[in-house]
Amino acid sequence: MRLLLDTHVFLWFITADPRLPEAFKNAILDTENEAFLSAASFWEIVVKNQLGKLPLPEPPETYIPKERELHQILSLPILESHLVQLSSLPLIHRDPFDRILICQAIANAMTIATVDPIVKKYDVVCL
Repeated sequence: MRLLLDTHVFLWFITADPRLPEAFKNAILDTENEAFLSAASFWEIVVKNQLGKLPLPEPPETYIPKERELHQILSLPILESHLVQLSSLPLIHRDPFDRILICQAIANAMTIATVDPIVKKYDVVCL
């Protein structure tokens, strides 16, 4: 399975946050699966950190890549081909970061690891 981690899932995983469902942790750790962090999530983390809404132990430009690599989570760039779906995506979710993740999951036949109930309303596979 190819997992696309929602931003909160990535952060909960790397910090061993108890809010991370055990099934998500097991799926990320399963060597049969590939886990990805989107560049959109990196962008979201930087924005929230700059706004003071997400304190981090180090600057995001060093912390996120270091943690992603430490946990063997792959980076997923944002490509034009990922955004083709964006204009036809229903406006169920107004969060632009989540909308990009949904498009990337559709374009790459990925499963989104999220606890966000709004993301689950889309025609996308969720963990």
